[in-house]
Amino acid sequence: MADLSKKQSAVRNFIASEQAAGRSCPSHREIAAHFGFASSYAAACHVKALIRKGALIAEGGKARALRLADAFKPVRRAAVVDIPILGSVPAGPGQDREQDTEGCITVDVATLGFKPTRNTFALRVTGDSMIGKHICDGDIAVFEHGPDPRAGQIVAALIDRKNTLKTFVLKNGKPFLKAENPKYPDLIPSEELVIQGVFRMLIRKARE
Repeated sequence: MADLSKKQSAVRNFIASEQAAGRSCPSHREIAAHFGFASSYAAACHVKALIRKGALIAEGGKARALRLADAFKPVRRAAVVDIPILGSVPAGPGQDREQDTEGCITVDVATLGFKPTRNTFALRVTGDSMIGKHICDGDIAVFEHGPDPRAGQIVAALIDRKNTLKTFVLKNGKPFLKAENPKYPDLIPSEELVIQGVFRMLIRKARE
């Protein structure tokens, strides 16, 4: 069984204390309220991580039915963070896309190269317009929402109400988006360009 992060251990201990007091397993909303999480989704991510790591056992078909894995013995380890995956981003022509949370990806903080915040999120890449930057179809790209991009940085953007993944470029003070594949044209906004996140890290799963 995998070891736990500090926050995951705290969530497990809270569930254990509630059950030891004779109360039912706390809901995601109750866990979020106890720890001051911004939403119950953050609590759900921690619970899913605890189940995946074998610290909790979910009894299927029963609401709020979790039990502690008695044999689980947490081991001290480097800090990890659960980054929400907010759907996909097209690396190709812009597309309409609504935020669609797929779950979380757990990453060792030391491997990120930056300190994640509540504004850190991930998107699954679809398409091949960014292969010149070694970003391929199926990769998971990690972004930070909030900072203004510098010229040459990769961004997830909303251009004329369509989502895309491209390189942010300034020419004569005017922004546009550049593909890193000669098959695709530059994208020049006719109405608006909204930067949703600045690229920070790429996660690639092994292909079978």
